[in-house]
Amino acid sequence: MHNVISFMARIFLGLIILGLSSYLWAGETFPGEKWGKVISPDAAGWSSERLKNADDFARTLKTDAYLIVHHGVIVHEYGATTRAINIHSIRKSVLSVLMGIYSDRGVVVLNKTLSDLDINDKERLSATERQATVQQLMQARSGIYHPAAYEVPEAAVARPTRGTFKPGEHWYYNNWDFNALGTIFQKFTGKTVFESLRDDLAQPLQFEDFSYSSDTHFQYESASEHPAYIMCLSARDLARLGLLMSRNGRWKDRQIVSEKWVVESTTSYSETDIPERGYGYLWWVNVRQKSYSANGYKGQVMIVNPVRDLIIVHQVDTENDPNKNVSGGQFSELLQRIINAKLTEG
Repeated sequence: MHNVISFMARIFLGLIILGLSSYLWAGETFPGEKWGKVISPDAAGWSSERLKNADDFARTLKTDAYLIVHHGVIVHEYGATTRAINIHSIRKSVLSVLMGIYSDRGVVVLNKTLSDLDINDKERLSATERQATVQQLMQARSGIYHPAAYEVPEAAVARPTRGTFKPGEHWYYNNWDFNALGTIFQKFTGKTVFESLRDDLAQPLQFEDFSYSSDTHFQYESASEHPAYIMCLSARDLARLGLLMSRNGRWKDRQIVSEKWVVESTTSYSETDIPERGYGYLWWVNVRQKSYSANGYKGQVMIVNPVRDLIIVHQVDTENDPNKNVSGGQFSELLQRIINAKLTEG
């Protein structure tokens, strides 16, 4: 848990810098079936020389890929941006978008309680815990501190004692909430998270590198009835999701998820351990600069700055090498170099 918060603190500093220059953009550029560098970095107001400096620094890290999308165009990419990589906790922000799609349709109902939905677990939930709502789980405010699958050791140590807080009273970055939401999503929709990822995002957004059969799996563990929903996505496919969010849920001429949901899900409902860094519906929110990010273990990051119509994706392939890690400090320095490469407003 400490590592997650420390990493987020560093990202938050970068998000402040990203938001210093505000520029409203009404551009309509979207990728087709293939991404393409429509214009060079220099033509887009970025410094090729400074981006090379960022690349040189990335080579000293464990970075496998990073990618910059500005106004709907890839202006720079580094490394294996076409390789589907375990996105770790970015999966939670993906689920937030899927929840929004079905909330818009009236299928997902946020004020339903766990009792309403008959959700329980191996160590039975108390009557108070079962009064937690879907919305409170989305906000990581359920007050349910049951052991969870796919939980890093430090998070298990930091987990509050059962019954310490009632639903809605306290924010805690809680894998139990996030995993149970996968079960709840299937109960509401009749689809698994992965089926919805394939049908409701990968197909309309034209993911290039996603394989339903090989890039998704449930992680079942003895700690809980609710598995983690593990997904692998490439940097350039994640960037499509980031662009969807940056464009208020619209993809070309189709509203995939409502602007209302985009705003609601990226509004901060909780103060966290970093000043002015809040938490929405499975998104980390920069309260001051109106930008937000999805983040995962050991250096997975997707930053969305809708004011500047800018998406930055960073990935570390921990599947092929579990010891790989890009720390918060290292990513913060790389992000600073990327930001320094932006020469013009907008």
